[in-house]
Amino acid sequence: MSAKQSRILIFGAGVIGSAYAIKFIEAGIDVTLFARSNRFTALKENGLQYNEKGAVKSIKVNVIDTLEDDDIYDFIFVTVRYDQSESALLALKDNHSQNIVTMTNNSMGFSAWLELVGDRLLPALPGAGGQIKEGILYARFPPKILIATMFGEISGVVTERAEKLAQLFKTAKLPCKIHNDMKSYLITHSVSDIALLSVLHVGNKIIDEQTLTTRKTAHRITFTLKAYLRAIQKAGVAIHPSVFKFVLLSPNLILDFFFMLWLRSKMVKDMLLPDYANSANKEVVQLNNDLLKFLSQKDITP
Repeated sequence: MSAKQSRILIFGAGVIGSAYAIKFIEAGIDVTLFARSNRFTALKENGLQYNEKGAVKSIKVNVIDTLEDDDIYDFIFVTVRYDQSESALLALKDNHSQNIVTMTNNSMGFSAWLELVGDRLLPALPGAGGQIKEGILYARFPPKILIATMFGEISGVVTERAEKLAQLFKTAKLPCKIHNDMKSYLITHSVSDIALLSVLHVGNKIIDEQTLTTRKTAHRITFTLKAYLRAIQKAGVAIHPSVFKFVLLSPNLILDFFFMLWLRSKMVKDMLLPDYANSANKEVVQLNNDLLKFLSQKDITP
């Protein structure tokens, strides 16, 4: 079966799911998008609306809000936040599709996910970001040199289905890479997200922009990132990508300066919008709690 003949379901109509849906649809791939409530209604009535170079466009998408057990797809992409991942996989538990691609963070390994969907699981991490504002997707696909969609078997073996998935991304002109240690890759990425995104909240409130851009806030990122990277290394987790190894070797002053620049970027200012900041906080809290559980099982404290 060619990539274009593949039938795929994207379970989750947020930023990631919507961004990938557009790319797959434009490539002529059979795509169904699973959405709920207001998002489902908006997609049915208006199509998938997105911003392209300042212009709002719309693309027709097949959208469902219920999934039958015998509604079978070649690949199901789970594109929800980490704190929603188990409930999403529970909803897919009895569906007979054989390949479930979890495109989300993971800070403690795959045991809980495997209990729900077994060896159908194929972990991944998306190479896209962005926001949805007033129902319109503002997607960001960074250059291939910076980030690509990463995926791979838990065993590290390059299987036929992994190669088929790579062909699917190639057809959609989406950079991708098959990785042989997705557990380490996802835990390392989770550490990065915990360090970077936890500063968006102070207590139960979204941080104000003036406080966000101080060196003190930047140093919180530096301190957390280094502490957690050292901790996962002690736990036997290989640091991927290897660029994070340079973080451990870099002086705090240089890292603080780098993160101060990042905190003053437009991308971070957009992250302070309540919808994004509050959703990110829920995910980061769950990632952090599960990472600490993972480390405590190995008697390691960051």
